[in-house]
Amino acid sequence: MTPRDAADDNHANTPPGSRWSDLDRPPLNTTALRRGLVREGGLWTGVDVVQRTGSTNSDLVARAAAGSAAEGAVLVAEEQTAGRGRLDRQWTAPPRSGLFFSVLLRPREVPVARWGWLPLLTGVAVATGLSRAAGVDTALKWPNDLLVTVGGEERKAGGILAERAGDDGVVIGVGVNVTLRAEELPVPQAGSLALAGAVSTDRDPLLRAMLRSLEDWYGRWRGAGGDPVVSGLQETYVAGCATLGRVVRAELPGDRSVVGEAVAVDADGRLVLATGTGLQEPVGAGDIVHLRSA
Repeated sequence: MTPRDAADDNHANTPPGSRWSDLDRPPLNTTALRRGLVREGGLWTGVDVVQRTGSTNSDLVARAAAGSAAEGAVLVAEEQTAGRGRLDRQWTAPPRSGLFFSVLLRPREVPVARWGWLPLLTGVAVATGLSRAAGVDTALKWPNDLLVTVGGEERKAGGILAERAGDDGVVIGVGVNVTLRAEELPVPQAGSLALAGAVSTDRDPLLRAMLRSLEDWYGRWRGAGGDPVVSGLQETYVAGCATLGRVVRAELPGDRSVVGEAVAVDADGRLVLATGTGLQEPVGAGDIVHLRSA
């Protein structure tokens, strides 16, 4: 990757002395991102890039509560110090080694009962955008993990977290490991686009690709009143879901767990497990562990 010219207009986002601390990880170009994403009649109404923050999700939820963020606001951090995944797991990575961003959506036309599809919709959009821009085969682990293959092994390279923002809003956070090196992996099961053989790790086009894909899928879903069948979302998610057809363990709230074959994703976005007792149990919330192929 070639570093940008020193006159890059994003220099205000980077403290003196740290701008080129890692030449393989140049900062994002805020002005170019806004130019490429914010347009009249489009979903994205603003793109802000901060050098460092605790959590983009927490920050954007607070902005929404204060009335200072419109639908389509995008907040990106070069580094997160208190990033969160599902079940309040911590998400950390070196500065500029990934893409960590949150978006504010207000799907007023969609019944709240269908909002549970938003994390799955985001997963489809992220996987689609990255496949096109990075040239990496991706898969989705229900409900919100992005998987890549590194050395023949399935690794988690990204995750999604959705949080309510008032009565009519949802903030969706996305974290993707882009240039994380093997020695930087937080756990052996982690991966990155670079380790998966990405043809490009330039974060600017990768971010644009993900957000454009999200705008497209969100528009389809919202236009269909949130119907996952009419919008094509359910079919597309199922086609890219690596969890289906496998024996998994669902670790559920209340210290309960269920083992079974993942056989479907139902109309509510729940994972349906066929258990050893012959019953089919839908799982709407929980941690899924892939045990083996069915």
